Amino acid sequence: MGKKVLIVEDEQSIVDILSFNLTREGYDTLEALDGPTGLQLALEQNPDLVLLDLMLPGMSGFDVCQKLRQAGSMVPIVMLTAREEEDDKVRGLELGADDYITKPFKNRELMARVKANIRRMGMAAPAAVPAPAPEEGAPLGQRVQVDEERATIFKDGASLDLTQREYDLIRFLAARPGKIFSREALMEHVWNYEGYVGDVRAVDVAIRRLREKIEDDPASPVFIKTKRGMGYYFGE
Repeated sequence: MGKKVLIVEDEQSIVDILSFNLTREGYDTLEALDGPTGLQLALEQNPDLVLLDLMLPGMSGFDVCQKLRQAGSMVPIVMLTAREEEDDKVRGLELGADDYITKPFKNRELMARVKANIRRMGMAAPAAVPAPAPEEGAPLGQRVQVDEERATIFKDGASLDLTQREYDLIRFLAARPGKIFSREALMEHVWNYEGYVGDVRAVDVAIRRLREKIEDDPASPVFIKTKRGMGYYFGE
């Protein structure tokens, strides 16, 4: 049985195209034409990934995404949107979506994102970062620790409530203190998009959300720092 992708999209023609292309790539598909049905299928059928349109009848894609995360679902969510507005994309990412793609999109780009997100979730947490990482429980700086077995980050002895993406991101950076990574490099290593050259704003949103959870003062970060014009790095 192939990996299962849930398509939540109200335009039947787009659903048919997505379903055809996904099936051709070896995926099984589920389809929903409205928000409530999409939410129900996502919770009941446990898909490996959700392709989620933002403008849906009955319940918006924003609400579907938020309710899935509130229910504890960690399923990768890739938003499908015809909008170019920055605020819509940022809002979706802040509600817990993993990525977005703007219509009209090329099938090759969509499939790359589907494969990358499913591959990431299929990895055990310690294997999500290819390079060597600190030993379990080893200090990252003096105040942050990693427990790889439980895929948990601790700050001052208290566990942080992180998403899988946030865990992957801090673990990758913290394993290489002082090394600067561009947003494109982080997309490639943490998001698993090989040779990524597209929109990288998802990195900025993830960094901002992570800082809100790990920094004493997110406006003056000491753990996840920015090197202007170059990228991000871990350095306590």
